[in-house]
Amino acid sequence: MPALTEPKLISGNANMTLAKSIARRMSMHRGMSVGLVDARVERFNDQEIFVEVFENVRGEDMYIIQSTSNPANDNLMELLIMTDALRRSSAARITAVIPYFGYARQDRRAKARTPISAKLVANLITEAGVDRVLTLDLHAAQIQGFFDIPVDNLYASPVFALDIEHHFAGKLADLMVVSPDVGGVARARDLAKRINAPLAIVDKRREKAGEVAEMTVIGNVAGKVCIIVDDICDTAGTLCKAAEVLMENGATEVHSYITHGVLSGPAVERVQNSVMKSLVITDSIEPTEAVRAAKNIRIVPTAPMFAQAILNIWNGTSVSSLFEVETLVPIYEGMYSR
Repeated sequence: MPALTEPKLISGNANMTLAKSIARRMSMHRGMSVGLVDARVERFNDQEIFVEVFENVRGEDMYIIQSTSNPANDNLMELLIMTDALRRSSAARITAVIPYFGYARQDRRAKARTPISAKLVANLITEAGVDRVLTLDLHAAQIQGFFDIPVDNLYASPVFALDIEHHFAGKLADLMVVSPDVGGVARARDLAKRINAPLAIVDKRREKAGEVAEMTVIGNVAGKVCIIVDDICDTAGTLCKAAEVLMENGATEVHSYITHGVLSGPAVERVQNSVMKSLVITDSIEPTEAVRAAKNIRIVPTAPMFAQAILNIWNGTSVSSLFEVETLVPIYEGMYSR
């Protein structure tokens, strides 16, 4: 049953560019102006976060757009405090739109006496008053079960499939999708099925965190255009090393498609100096100037997908329809032709 009120968007400081893009896309879909709710999210001198909403939100269907990316703690607190402000202002429903869900890599106890921080963050978000979460490519699918509220987890692979079909037209028969580790095989297999390509795996062994001791390619990549698929690229050490190993095993080109471009520390420099011909990321995290200036890094927009997902949630229609490439073609009109 369609909602009686219009969806209202509000954004923290994590990725204002994406929030404005989502608002523009929703305006196109609705045929009417959809803007961000007027609010201020700022810090006192001691860095305490303060939120003030300048518009009436009583009884409204609110969508907070806020990635919990670097600085993760500040952005997470902004999300929690904005939620509290809206809840105390009598908003009817609050959906947290979290394009990049921070702390997702801490989804289990890898060794004794360690936290499951992803579960703690889920508890904080729920207790703050969020009614629903919309996110993109969670690091581990089971994180959805950490919440006692509905969670819609969108996937970048349909958008990546569109992009690959567009940019590798004429080379599709030569493509091979590669998972950079055993844990990412399901994600890589999904993309491989969408573009009808074979699958290979790079098996990595670590001696300690942040250092890869050995890499082995499982599968024949000789003469193939390899596409590495993963959800997060942080320092890019593993990614660049995997690209080198693939080239050593006979690959003709290596490209990478990564959902969340964290790209911290020396990552951008490593990517620019690597054997990879291109790294494609989404704008789930606000790109830095260095990322925008890098010649072999390209950014795929997620605003069309998030805008449609928000409208589907507001209308009470299916969000899972956005998992299919055919559904996304009209949403990304003008960008990709098939």
